Amino acid sequence: MADQPLALVTGASRGIGAAVARALAPTHRLLLGGRDEAALTGLARDLAGSTPWPIDLTDTEAVAAAAERIPRLDVLVHSAGVAGLGTVAESDAAVWRHNLEVNVVAVAELTRLLLPALRASKGHVVLINSGQGLSARAGWGPYAASKFALRAYADVLRAEEEVNGLRVTSVYPGRTDTEMQQAVVAHEGGRYSPERYLRPESVAAAVLSAVSAEADAHLTEVTIRPRPLG
Repeated sequence: MADQPLALVTGASRGIGAAVARALAPTHRLLLGGRDEAALTGLARDLAGSTPWPIDLTDTEAVAAAAERIPRLDVLVHSAGVAGLGTVAESDAAVWRHNLEVNVVAVAELTRLLLPALRASKGHVVLINSGQGLSARAGWGPYAASKFALRAYADVLRAEEEVNGLRVTSVYPGRTDTEMQQAVVAHEGGRYSPERYLRPESVAAAVLSAVSAEADAHLTEVTIRPRPLG
């Protein structure tokens, strides 16, 4: 187990992050990042070689202290995020700031702090983006703007760090059956039908494929959409 590569997954307490952790567990030691320490502890009990890494990613001092204790890291999966929706007319500055702070600034800062550890292993950074990072629509402005920014961040990180051996993958899932999706559908006033959406495990499988690619291959972008069944 000690010889396995180390992966840090943020947002691991539920949804896509938890599914990614489960997908990586057979081949990686895991740091399970998130704010819900009880949920992380429960997941760690199920996954051998995993350790809870409870932290608020917007607390820069706490993040810096925690990152300093990681000298080498093979995989960093950014799955934590928020989805603050609203029209341009109704979304005040706080909504825009919150989306950008969690979905972009926190990602950039954690990655910056862990770059020495990632460079040491010629590691891999995976950013869970969204279909809204490719095409924005009405009512999703603050969230879509943050995901477009995350896309740009990933492109720049890849361009700057490929010379250091890092791989950077952006994953663009369509709508996925998570608690966040339930909140989004409630915001839209719709009826929630989980069978219409991707399963978190399907997104996690795409992450595993990118991380498991042969050394000569660099999966830079992966787009996943729900497939109608029946």
